[in-house]
Amino acid sequence: MISNELNQFVQEYLAYLKLEKNLSEQSVASYYSDLKKFLIFIEEEKHSDLNNITSKIISKYFEIMRDLGLSSSTSARYLSSVKGFFKYLNSQDYIEKDPAEILSARITERKLPTVLSFTEIDKLLQTPNVEEKLGLRDKAILELFYSCGLRVSELINLKISDLYFNDEVIRVLGKGSKQRIVPIGSSAVYWVTEYIQKVRFSLEKKMKSENIIFLNVRGTKLSRMGIWKIVNRYAQEAEISREFHPHTFRHSFATHLLEGGADLRAVQEMLGHADISTTQIYTHIDRDFIKQMHRDFHPRG
Repeated sequence: MISNELNQFVQEYLAYLKLEKNLSEQSVASYYSDLKKFLIFIEEEKHSDLNNITSKIISKYFEIMRDLGLSSSTSARYLSSVKGFFKYLNSQDYIEKDPAEILSARITERKLPTVLSFTEIDKLLQTPNVEEKLGLRDKAILELFYSCGLRVSELINLKISDLYFNDEVIRVLGKGSKQRIVPIGSSAVYWVTEYIQKVRFSLEKKMKSENIIFLNVRGTKLSRMGIWKIVNRYAQEAEISREFHPHTFRHSFATHLLEGGADLRAVQEMLGHADISTTQIYTHIDRDFIKQMHRDFHPRG
């Protein structure tokens, strides 16, 4: 929820885009949609005073959005919206300094993804307290993330009707509304079943839950930021020292499959990548690992 003060600044900026810049209603609506996500983030992070926003805070937002699976092109559009907003505020003397001025498109580019070891994944999966209601839910979420390599948007939109546990698969609605069938491991089957049987009914609100599997305390589906907070909490509790976000599960899932000898095209199908070149980033990780081993242990490395 955006505060009245922030919303006033946004509405004034949107009016400027429409009246001074002659942008269409559709373009103005897109700017508003992009800015709304960012402003909700800074309010959740307790940075409601725009004069206290720094380039570091803005960069953190884009790191989170990138690791939640936002494409580079969409991230670049978000950055343009944020930069335009702060430039306007600065020009009107609403803020003393433009924190977005020094930011470049590089902050929206994808880095080589972080991948956890089997030991780190296992430690993370053991962290939730399954004796607690939400702990059991979170355990099921983490297990499903790693077992199936899902995007955040795919996990939060999963419905009970998408589960085919007798066949050890789930149905996933991916990018572009494309459906795919993904295998699911026995551990994830067990914990998702435990959650559904023991917890979900107590969270469900029949008019709101819409058959969604993973629910928040209000009985509605979890948000992308809600998932990020859950994963980030357990990564900290598990003392994962490296940068970790929900998409790290997806990167680890793919890399571990390939390291185990899985076919690249099979991994492509499971991830829902339209182009195999996207999947090949995971072979780059493996190649870098091999080169590091060579440097560390070969007599002439």
